[in-house]
Amino acid sequence: MKRREAREQAFQILFQLDINEEEPQKALDDFLISEQNDLFLKALTEGVITYKPKLDDAIAKNVENWSFSRIATAEKTILRMAVFEIQYMDDIPIAVTINEAVELANKYGDEKSGKFINGILSKFSS
Repeated sequence: MKRREAREQAFQILFQLDINEEEPQKALDDFLISEQNDLFLKALTEGVITYKPKLDDAIAKNVENWSFSRIATAEKTILRMAVFEIQYMDDIPIAVTINEAVELANKYGDEKSGKFINGILSKFSS
């Protein structure tokens, strides 16, 4: 599986976990059983689940004129994934992570989501 596909599947898993009251590890295990055990997908989803409070804190510190709690679930999920990649996956260039996050935002968010995501993540690249 290509990383772009893995990111999209990770987004779907993590988004579902955010809106449903399901045990994260069980949901992840159930989903990954049906997949080819893609290592990137597994690392990304498990990493976001594990570091969610730290990721949320990092995002909240970089949001200007907006509160973290007001960010839509889709955008939060995309931001968490991207910040996890930036902070914990050194083999991925930050520009690639930002571009992939913007693409996900354009697909799953509203017309302003891509710019919003890009604005926040650009603060992590400096």
